[in-house]
Amino acid sequence: MTVPPRYYAPTGGHPDQTELTTDRAVFTEAYAVLPRGTMRDIVTSALPFWDQTRLWVIARPLSGFAETFSQYIVEVQPGGGSERPELDAGAEGVLFVVGGGVTVTIAGQAHEMGPGGYAFLPPGCDWTLRNTTAEVAVFHWIRKAYERVDGIDVPEPFVTNETELVGQEMPGTKGAWTTQRFVDPLDVRHDMHVNIVSFEPGGAIPFPETHVMEHGLYVLEGKAVYLLNKDWVEVQEGDFMWLRAFCPQACYAGGPGRFRYLLYKDVNRHATLSRQFG
Repeated sequence: MTVPPRYYAPTGGHPDQTELTTDRAVFTEAYAVLPRGTMRDIVTSALPFWDQTRLWVIARPLSGFAETFSQYIVEVQPGGGSERPELDAGAEGVLFVVGGGVTVTIAGQAHEMGPGGYAFLPPGCDWTLRNTTAEVAVFHWIRKAYERVDGIDVPEPFVTNETELVGQEMPGTKGAWTTQRFVDPLDVRHDMHVNIVSFEPGGAIPFPETHVMEHGLYVLEGKAVYLLNKDWVEVQEGDFMWLRAFCPQACYAGGPGRFRYLLYKDVNRHATLSRQFG
């Protein structure tokens, strides 16, 4: 039987004075962990031209932290949204809905997006977003400065849902480790991938991956132990991890349920060696 997807979304609030201050938050030169308990009312932000909206900024370009992307968890009240959501004409984006529903209008065409909804928005895309439902909507918004290449077209916008994609098994895992890829990995028009990685109980990344991609991982469901550089860290749904390029990583999903995360990584471009080339 196919298990329906579920998605953890923060609700804010504020801890009671009797709660312990100690938590699992950690920030290092190689990685960072933002546990779900850090996503409280006091650390929310607002954006220009967004109404009835607040957000948690969980990654942004910063010396010693994320270099290639920003990531927000956006909470929009009924009737809220924006007619001018993206102010940077050079930014591409991905939206992934984890709660409620939104209407995303792209070049005049409206798309209803519920949980699991995914939209790719290329740089310069004409889009708006509104919560036309009676419940709070929550979605991830991942943004990156698109790296144009002479002779390669900018990819088109598209909207889909993760339920329309079959997870691709990693070799030799018999389905214990799968990835749902929203774009073809060989399509070099795309310079970032935002996928969903899933592990069944007992599934693992059985070696320390060490490669050029920067990573952002938001845990949608379940729990696991994750190798970050030299440390094994226990993570659960609602936690966010950032890994700089070449940070060793591995994973063991001990159960009792599935472990799934939304994964960002930069791909398909030369390393920038000069300003002229960049």
